[in-house]
Amino acid sequence: MTLLKPSAMVLDKPTLAFSGIRAFVFQFLLIAAAVLLPLISHVSGVPVQILLPMHWPVILAGLVYGWRAGFLTGALAPVVSYLLSGFPLPDILPSMTAELLTYGFVTGLLREHMRLNPFLSVSIALVLGRIVFVLSVLLANSAVTHYLEYVQAALTPGLFAAIFQIALLPFLANWWIGQERRTAYENQ
Repeated sequence: MTLLKPSAMVLDKPTLAFSGIRAFVFQFLLIAAAVLLPLISHVSGVPVQILLPMHWPVILAGLVYGWRAGFLTGALAPVVSYLLSGFPLPDILPSMTAELLTYGFVTGLLREHMRLNPFLSVSIALVLGRIVFVLSVLLANSAVTHYLEYVQAALTPGLFAAIFQIALLPFLANWWIGQERRTAYENQ
């Protein structure tokens, strides 16, 4: 009879552990990516409204490390980005922060605790995050007086990125989790 190593006992958990030096380093790198990708997009002239470069690492944090990492990455990335680059602009920063932390939190919660399919987790998180974004913009009156036009202009360009996030991020997360588990198993 073969004895299982301790890390093999948590293989049924759909996300990696939130804590530990290695986990915190990777979560820091996800926050850094969420700050740097939009900056690179702005500098190179790539339309951030279409690619939504800050969204990808936030959703990935929730898929890989669960709701706490998703929440923290979503809450910190736009604020750190604003402090370093001035983007997102101050009038949209609170709404975008609420949107991103919703993405990370919901994705992680659905994946980690409800063990929902990662594709469905990302889909639900994207819908809820957009709802939070629109409601926070409307409540803050930071949009133009033509709310419907603003909502359409804010949401429509990101549909392309959302489709790719739903299609690609679960595969990337599963690969990442598999690699980390193999590394942990080999190092014991």
